[in-house]
Amino acid sequence: MTEHTIPVAPPPRLTAPRTDPAPVADERQALTETLDYYRRTFELKCAGLDPAQLSERSVPPSTLTLHGLLRHLTGCERWWFRIQFTGEDVPNLYYSDDDPEQDFTDLGGDVDEAFSLWHAECARSREIVAAASLEQTGTRRSTGEPFTLRWLMLRMIGEYARHIGQADLIRERIDGATGE
Repeated sequence: MTEHTIPVAPPPRLTAPRTDPAPVADERQALTETLDYYRRTFELKCAGLDPAQLSERSVPPSTLTLHGLLRHLTGCERWWFRIQFTGEDVPNLYYSDDDPEQDFTDLGGDVDEAFSLWHAECARSREIVAAASLEQTGTRRSTGEPFTLRWLMLRMIGEYARHIGQADLIRERIDGATGE
């Protein structure tokens, strides 16, 4: 008797247009294109999911969700570029001293609005980067120490890269999709 195996379909792959950073570029171009690449990669991790899936805690007991990561990254854009680098007087998003983890734990609100706000914060961050030199400094609120835009760009690249890794696992757990 011959044993028959049923072929298993590969998991779905996330694919969409995305521009790789230029392999030969000056420092500013390399930093801005890499940060935008990671922003786009995060967006692709969330593509095609409904609000319930974006808010699904797919790896208990972790509170991480794609919606929570979106809120967190939106808050990071505002905190680092607008509040600390330029000193704009705008409120923190999804954060309070009473609930510093609310970006991950309080998933109220419309997901489409959260994406719109993230897009707006990313656009404002791009404006700030375009208007400043890499040597221009902001001030860390926690220590009063200066930091350069160069340092901030590297920090944000790391922030996105770390959270994209988490988003990979969350997305794969939700619907099996991998890639991008």
